[in-house]
Amino acid sequence: MRSIEKLSTVRGFLLDMDGTFYLGDRLLEGALRFIDLLGDQKKEFLFLTNNSSKHRSQYAEKIRHLGLPIAEESVLTSGEATAIYLKEQHPGAHLYLVGTPSLEEEFRQYGFQLVQQEPQFLVLGFDTTLTYQKLWTLCDFVRAGVPYIATHPDFNCPTEKGFMPDVGAMIAFVKAATGRQPDLVVGKPNRLIVEAAAVKMNLRINQLAMIGDRLYTDIALGQTSGITTVLVLSGETKLEDLKDSAFMPDYTFENLAGVADWLEKIC
Repeated sequence: MRSIEKLSTVRGFLLDMDGTFYLGDRLLEGALRFIDLLGDQKKEFLFLTNNSSKHRSQYAEKIRHLGLPIAEESVLTSGEATAIYLKEQHPGAHLYLVGTPSLEEEFRQYGFQLVQQEPQFLVLGFDTTLTYQKLWTLCDFVRAGVPYIATHPDFNCPTEKGFMPDVGAMIAFVKAATGRQPDLVVGKPNRLIVEAAAVKMNLRINQLAMIGDRLYTDIALGQTSGITTVLVLSGETKLEDLKDSAFMPDYTFENLAGVADWLEKIC
């Protein structure tokens, strides 16, 4: 199917947040207009973020503050997706979690016990409260062979002032110290998070499209999940990055305003 046909048949849009819908405390160009257009065209959306440092309710509150009234059910984070996956496979397990207090609360809400000794699983999230002791303890457990899960693989998180190190950088630290990579990464570009999103939206995976600013997470979903991908150049990726990328989007736009222009013209 040609790209022009693929995007015109999409019924649900998965929207990255950082670098796609907003940057810091600023909405990016076309953000609200894009959402309004989806409503007019009777299409669905779900905010899908790899950033596991906050609870979905915090993201919903931020988006409401920026001018779009949504419920927390309109947000799926890699942290929640990891908790959902583990609850399906190992309900009530004892976890050693490297994450923010918000992520710790997310996992407690899903019935997990957070422990400092004899964990059954290790979970590494985007921890903006990270300490050397947390990393040291994690590495000890990783060396001991405890099953090891990361919420997502992003190396950097975009901010208004540049980029801050994300989970991918922490994964690299642990790999250098222990020789082990995570046994499982749940967030983008893993298909697990797309499956969770499809269930939440009550749509088939082939009815979805991902819009985001990162090639190795958002756009890589095209290969892992077969969904249509749309790159926006409002965040991490620049146009010249496409030249050497292993992950090519079906579409590239400057921002969500460009996506809205396309949909308005074609659909």
